[in-house]
Amino acid sequence: MASARALRIDFGLAIHGGVGTLTPAALTPELEAEYRAALERSLRAGFGALRSGGSALDATVEAVGVMEDSPLFNAGRGSNFDERGVITMDASIMDGSTGAAGAVAHVATVRSPVRLARLVMDQSPHVLLVGEGAEHFARVHGVKEEDAAYFYTDRRWDALQVAKAEAGARPNVLGDSDGDESVEASPSEAPDPTSRSGTVGAVALDGAGRLAAATSTGGMANKTWGRVGDSPIIGAGTFASHRCAVSCTGWGEHFITNAVAHDVHARMEHADEGLAAAVRGIVFERLHRKVPGSGGLVALDADGNVELSFNTRGMYRGWIGEDGSPNVAIYAE
Repeated sequence: MASARALRIDFGLAIHGGVGTLTPAALTPELEAEYRAALERSLRAGFGALRSGGSALDATVEAVGVMEDSPLFNAGRGSNFDERGVITMDASIMDGSTGAAGAVAHVATVRSPVRLARLVMDQSPHVLLVGEGAEHFARVHGVKEEDAAYFYTDRRWDALQVAKAEAGARPNVLGDSDGDESVEASPSEAPDPTSRSGTVGAVALDGAGRLAAATSTGGMANKTWGRVGDSPIIGAGTFASHRCAVSCTGWGEHFITNAVAHDVHARMEHADEGLAAAVRGIVFERLHRKVPGSGGLVALDADGNVELSFNTRGMYRGWIGEDGSPNVAIYAE
């Protein structure tokens, strides 16, 4: 379990690429380099938006979009398959300065679900659109679509076969609900180590003091047809306010029932806790006591304090401040 050392930025962002990290022995130097490079690209994209005068919302979309385009992560390209062998994806975004939010769930053709979530927020009176309705909305607004072959990766297909075998052997065990398989939830190793990556997200603070959060996922391998996790649920997997911005990754059902992302805000707002205390109380004291290895989150507050916390063996993560220098990590430090 780990929480980052005390970090503070004047403006910038923090990201995660999921808590489903490999053991250090299984993560080859070449693969580790690929992950670190992808995380750095995400940070630079988000920071580039801020540096050019963009908002915190713009930064989260750009950062998450880079990870959606990478086959390394379980979001967008490279997402997990459900029990039918079909890829469906979820995403959400929230503007802390206005309270506006947008989300999509169970979409199969949208190249960048987070960009569609932003459109739902900006171009509709709704918060959440799902399935065919969300895809129709995407087409109406000219969102880029792809066929199933674009999202397909061999390692996710292999992960589906492993998940089906594990479900047959252990029918009462549910793997990490956002494709981020923790040690406690699923100790066996998949054939390809890159199948242990997961849900992506970003939180940002811009030069005007505005906060925003965004999250995107392909869900768990072999998920039940129609299952939706916490990532598109405002208050569960994503939340932003005048106090903080939060993006979560982990066993989605528990993040929903514990309203994890909103609880960070609630503890700060109503219990007068600082960001570090609020995150610690949720990730380590509340979630971990109920379900060890349940996940993690990244968070920023209005003062620029950064938290990157997880109760698993690791979390692909990074942060970047006003100096524009990206910082990335995988295991506890």
